[in-house]
Amino acid sequence: MRAVIQRVSSASVTVDNKIVSSIEQGFLVLLGVKKSDTREDATYLARKIAKLRVFNDQAGKMNLSLEQIGGAVLAVSQFTLYADTRGGNRPSFIEAASAEDGRRLYREFCEALRNEQLEVQEGIFQTDMKVNLLNDGPVTIIIDSSDRSKP
Repeated sequence: MRAVIQRVSSASVTVDNKIVSSIEQGFLVLLGVKKSDTREDATYLARKIAKLRVFNDQAGKMNLSLEQIGGAVLAVSQFTLYADTRGGNRPSFIEAASAEDGRRLYREFCEALRNEQLEVQEGIFQTDMKVNLLNDGPVTIIIDSSDRSKP
């Protein structure tokens, strides 16, 4: 499971010219799910994101977590994070999870974030979404659950 995390001052998702979700300060998380991902991957990413210290403290250092600043998460499913462009100019998405598995794990990821006591807004799965954000910094972090150290 792969997450692109952007620190934002605000972010929103629009579908059919209607805002369906929005947040103020926090994270916009673009989430890609691959075939081999599990609930454990979703839980791992949610915990990492909840504890990620990339908000400025009083000294201007990135030292505070989302919880500490009272921020929220806008989670958007994005299967294109598993695009493979090695074979030409048209990306292959063969490593991306099926729509059914992707939807289930996206929901489990959002629920795991809520279990971390975070406010979570969601995009609409498998929909043409327009994502608007005011990037703060910019600060963009990529976390892949396959990179975690094994116990």
